[in-house]
Amino acid sequence: MLQKADLDAIDWKILRELQEDGRMTNVELSRRVGISAPPCLRRVRRLEETGIIRGYRALLNAPALGMDVVAFCLIGLKHQSETELKVFADLTRGWPIVRGAWMVSGESDFLLHCVASDLATFQSFVIEALTSTPNVDTVRTALTIRKVKDEGLVEIPA
Repeated sequence: MLQKADLDAIDWKILRELQEDGRMTNVELSRRVGISAPPCLRRVRRLEETGIIRGYRALLNAPALGMDVVAFCLIGLKHQSETELKVFADLTRGWPIVRGAWMVSGESDFLLHCVASDLATFQSFVIEALTSTPNVDTVRTALTIRKVKDEGLVEIPA
C-alpha cells in the first residue's frame, strides 16, 4: 500500500505549476515557486523518482483531430471473481477507443472513457467489442454533449 507523500509548501507549488504547464523550463518553474534552479530541479527529480510525478504528456484537441465523439460506458459483468475482473481490465488496454478505464463500485463494475471519430465507430465498438465480450452482462452508454470543465487531474491545495 502506498504511503501518503510528505510534501511541503514548495513541493505543492511545483506540482501545481507543472500540472498547469509541464513544458516550462526549470528556470521558469523555480522563479514561479520562489526558489533557485538547482534545488528546484532536485525537488522535481525527487517527485519523479518517488512516483508522485508519473510522466508528462501533450493534451491534444480531439475534435481538431477528427475525434468528435466522447462517451462513457458503464459495464456490468456476470461474474466478479478476481480472475474475471482482471481479464476484462486487460481487454480494456487493447481497445484503442478506450482512453481511460476504472474498476468501480456500485451497480456497474467498470467505467470506460471512450473517444471515437464518429457515432458509427463508437456504436460498432459497443456492439462488436463490448456486448460480445464473454462475461459482459450490461453495457450502458452516455454520449457527452460538451465539456464544461477541464482541470488537471488532481486538486492542488493553495
